Amino acid sequence: MISLERVEQALAWARARLADADAEPLDAALLLAHVLGVERAILIAHPDQPLLPDQAAVFGALIRQRAAGMPVAYLLGRRAFYDRDLAVTPDVLIPRPETEHLVEAALDWARGRADLRVVDVGTGSGAIAVTLAAHLPDARIWAVDVSAEAVAVARQNADAYGLAARITVMHGDLLAPVLASGVRADLIAANLPYIPSGDLSALVVAQHEPRLALDGGPDGLDVIRRLLAQAPDVLAPAGLLLLEIGAGQGRAVMALAEAVFPGATARLHLDYAGHDRVVSLERKG
Repeated sequence: MISLERVEQALAWARARLADADAEPLDAALLLAHVLGVERAILIAHPDQPLLPDQAAVFGALIRQRAAGMPVAYLLGRRAFYDRDLAVTPDVLIPRPETEHLVEAALDWARGRADLRVVDVGTGSGAIAVTLAAHLPDARIWAVDVSAEAVAVARQNADAYGLAARITVMHGDLLAPVLASGVRADLIAANLPYIPSGDLSALVVAQHEPRLALDGGPDGLDVIRRLLAQAPDVLAPAGLLLLEIGAGQGRAVMALAEAVFPGATARLHLDYAGHDRVVSLERKG
């Protein structure tokens, strides 16, 4: 490995190493700041700051992993989501800004409603559960995931924000553990796998993130169908169901939801790019 003795030298080497990789311009600085335990602004203010040999070695290893495609969130062990900073591992899907549309829809609906019972299905890192618990201080949250490793990460994030007393993290398939506990939810929020199986091999996201959190079956809707089959036994009258979906899936998901909940009010929410992103369904009171 070349000698990386100063901040500016390390950053120049890293940017050159990442030039042909699918990396963001700030990735090198984020990783170096992480290794040094400083804010990124310190790197700009002190380009001559020296690196210890072990720091240079760790930074070099991280850059090589990033150049090989490992997401920077996994290398940092953290990802910003909404107004939180969450722990993430390769066992969970990296939270993305698109899911913030679901959070916004949930918070808009919850405004003026008290003592809500909320279920987050396929919680992963706990991004939705933790964010909703932080903004709905009198709500109770049940967060469910089929992955035991994801359950551990969600519990870590709930603990980190002092929300463990109001977030019950459960290991199980979709709504099965909620059904077993007898909970009736005012709000069900779900970011489930919705990518068609045949599309995964062509997607960068599938190279490092858990297939369990991505693969939605032949048409991408298998897991959503299974959730909808369970939802009538959990969603309370006048309750709201929110489903994150893929671009172009809105019409199909709305038809599936309306078939399960006759007379319910269904809406399609678009993201900032104009793509289908969230289906909301409000059950009759």
